[in-house]
Amino acid sequence: MDDESPIVYVNGEYVARDQARISIFDVGFLRGDAVFDTTSAWNGRIFKLPAHLERLELSLRAARIPCPLSLKELRDVIVETARRGRLRNAYIQTIVTRGEPPVGVRDLTQCRPGLIVFAIPYVWILSEEQIRVGGRAMIASTRALPVQCLDPKIKSLSRLHFDLAILQGKAAGMDVSLMLDLDGRVTEGPGFNVFVVKRGEMFSPPEGILMGITRQTVFELAAEHHLPAREAQLTAYDLYAADEVFLTSTAGGIMPLVEIDGRPIGDGKPGPVSQRIHDLYWALRESARDGTPIFSEGV
Repeated sequence: MDDESPIVYVNGEYVARDQARISIFDVGFLRGDAVFDTTSAWNGRIFKLPAHLERLELSLRAARIPCPLSLKELRDVIVETARRGRLRNAYIQTIVTRGEPPVGVRDLTQCRPGLIVFAIPYVWILSEEQIRVGGRAMIASTRALPVQCLDPKIKSLSRLHFDLAILQGKAAGMDVSLMLDLDGRVTEGPGFNVFVVKRGEMFSPPEGILMGITRQTVFELAAEHHLPAREAQLTAYDLYAADEVFLTSTAGGIMPLVEIDGRPIGDGKPGPVSQRIHDLYWALRESARDGTPIFSEGV
């Protein structure tokens, strides 16, 4: 199977991408009523798959969407989808929709949930070259959703606010967009968490964010290698005044920023703490640690 013809799992069947279909009456399509999780494979191993499955299960529980498979069955489907795609470095997404109700029925409790899993070549939010030299960002005018409306701990498919922030950043010629909450505190970006470095210490917002697996990995690596890191409320001022700023995501790992809203960060180059975390993270990904194998040995 080449990269142009990935295998997709859709509601019990493994099919080629151009044969994958869902009903137009699935409320996941009609209303974005679905949750998802994204993991990735590197060197033939899916990174922290149990943690991703746990986060997906919590999102499902919070959204009151039943999972059509047990977590063990779902794990097997994810691994099998990646295996059939023959990708050693892959971006793997699992989507559970609320599903399709009977015709003419508006009762969401009568929906039959849907399940989609796909694996494509590894995705980078910032290219490898952008990561090497550092990315440019702006703070979008679109604000993050308040937790009272839709808690971002739920990894929901309802993402129009993210898309509007992305489009605003692209229109301004930026690589990525950052988002504040209604009180002006830093939250996250469309698909990534944020870290600020000041005097050698790393800080990341504590709430109003998706609890990213890569973000948590940074805290784990910091503890393991005796690097100071903690959660803290941050404002736009803290971004501008930082010595370093970096982003974390399954899609790209550790991504330094060198400019925000036209202001250079530090000396305008990726800093030593960001580079240290980047190297530690990718050394971990290159190793077999925390990885679920996709292929048999020797494949």
